[in-house]
Amino acid sequence: VQLVESGGGLVQPGGSLRLSCAASGFTFSMYDMSWYRQAPGKERELVATISRTGVSTPGTDSVKGRFSISRDNAKNTVYLQMNSLKPDDTATYYCTARRLREYWGQGTQVTVSS
Repeated sequence: VQLVESGGGLVQPGGSLRLSCAASGFTFSMYDMSWYRQAPGKERELVATISRTGVSTPGTDSVKGRFSISRDNAKNTVYLQMNSLKPDDTATYYCTARRLREYWGQGTQVTVSS
């Protein structure tokens, strides 16, 4: 199982980023996919989940209305569209694949700063 996140970087407050997570080594369409994030000194928190059937469920209230998760089973990829970014969104973002157990990617850094 391999999960490779990409798309992170430095963005100004109010800007947007789209994170991608490319999956391989398993049947992507059979797994629920999630994005988590962890900022320095803070606990990890769930950002959003999308089921294998495409139903999305938000995580932390702080991103509701600004972030959205989607998946493309043909490309074995899950996305996190992040809009109206705030400095508090600064964190390492991880994607996971879950069925009987949960697999984690290595993370991608997102920094929101002027």
